[in-house]
Order: sequence, then C-alpha cells, then structure tokens
Amino acid sequence: MGGPLKLIAALVWLAGAAALAQDNYEIQVYGVETVAPGHTMVETHTNFTVQGTKTMVDGVRPTNRSWHETIEITRGFTPWFETAIYIFTSAEPGYGLSGVGDHIRPRFRAPESWHWPVGVSLSQEFGYQRRVYSTNTWTWEIRPIIDRQLGPWYLSFNPTVDKSFKGEDAHRGLEFSPNFKFSYNVTKKVAAGLEYYGALGPIGNFDPMRVEQQQIMPAIDLNLSPNWEFNLGVGVGVTSSTDHLLVKMIVGYRFNR
Repeated sequence: MGGPLKLIAALVWLAGAAALAQDNYEIQVYGVETVAPGHTMVETHTNFTVQGTKTMVDGVRPTNRSWHETIEITRGFTPWFETAIYIFTSAEPGYGLSGVGDHIRPRFRAPESWHWPVGVSLSQEFGYQRRVYSTNTWTWEIRPIIDRQLGPWYLSFNPTVDKSFKGEDAHRGLEFSPNFKFSYNVTKKVAAGLEYYGALGPIGNFDPMRVEQQQIMPAIDLNLSPNWEFNLGVGVGVTSSTDHLLVKMIVGYRFNR
C-alpha cells in the first residue's frame, strides 16, 4: 500500500478514536480546502425543520418548525492549518430565540505541494450544547476528510466518529456518523449533487435501523467567486428517528485581511 493510501487508512482508523452528530445546526459535508493563512471566513448556517418532532423527547425541545442559526468564523494560520469557532442559536414556536452552545474546530490538511491523488485533511471539533437541545452536552468529533475533483464531478467522504463525554450516550463509546457528497458542475457557476448524513450508532454494534438517523439531501452549490460560498439543500429523513423534512442554507465570505 502506497504512502497516501496508508495515511488515508490511518485517518479512517483514527476516526475510531472520537463528538456528536451535527444535529440540525451545522449540516455540511466538509471538503479538504482550508482558509488561506492570514484570511478569515465567516459563514452562516441557516436550517429550518419543516417536519420534525412535535413534543419533548428525552428532555429535548421539539424540532418541528424550528429555526437553527449558526455562525462559523474560520481563521487560516498556515497553508495546512485553520481553526474555526461555532456559535449555535435556535428559535422554536413557544420558546423564542435562545443560545444553544458553541464549539471549536482545528483542522489540518495535506499540503497541495505533496501532489497526492486525493485531498486529505483531519478535523476535530469539541464543545458544549445546552441539555434542552441535546441529550449529550459535551462532545468531541474526529472527522477525516477525503475528496477528489474528477473533471466536472466532485466527491467527498467524511467517515466521522463521535464521542459523548457528558450525557445519555457517554456510556456508548465511539459512534459512527458517515457523511458523503457527490456533485456535478452543470455550469461553471452551478453544481448540483446529493449529500448523505448518517448517525449509525456505536462502532461494532450499530443501532437498529429504526433508531439510526439517516438523511438524503439534494443540494446545489453556487461558485459565484473565490471569496463566496453558497450551498442550499432539502433534507429528507429516511428513518423514523430522523426529522422528516428540513431546508438548509450556507452562505460564507472570505475576508482577505
């Protein structure tokens, strides 16, 4: 097995060493690209649950007709390292607007100068969410990222593993939450594709299908300029434990100073 393939395999194995699924706050399949050193990117993640839970479940507020707004600020430090912070908020019928929590996410990537056949990076995310919004309050995520551009086609695979440190799932160990995306450049500025988000349960002992969270999301990306990012998707839950229908939008801008 060649050097790049060995590292990819190692990163997938490392995923078996760590944070919780993205829930409905930051719904995104990561690409390998990092923010350039000395630059800052600000993104908003706007997610609206059209059909979700309508009653309290395990002490967590209903998601039906809820707005989740996340602010993500990412700073590039080197050509291969960046760090982001997330601020989560939520507004639900009957509860109003509330702060949910915040996370920090450092990420490393294999430099382009290495000329590997695929892009490879490793993201870690650690943080807190209030108990009324999540059954797990302190979590850690390790997310290997592998992507490749093949002409007009783009593929990205995030074999993510989550670990709860405080909450109902703290005893469950490491949980596998794979994400996948493929898209096709319809034009130079528009790409259409499909995203998949899963939360399958503990590694080696996956949950029954009815308990797993699995979501399919047709999505479009607009490549308006190198400084702008835009992603819009409609997610459909395919298991009974997943919110049935939601809409998500990501808007980001890279500041050059």
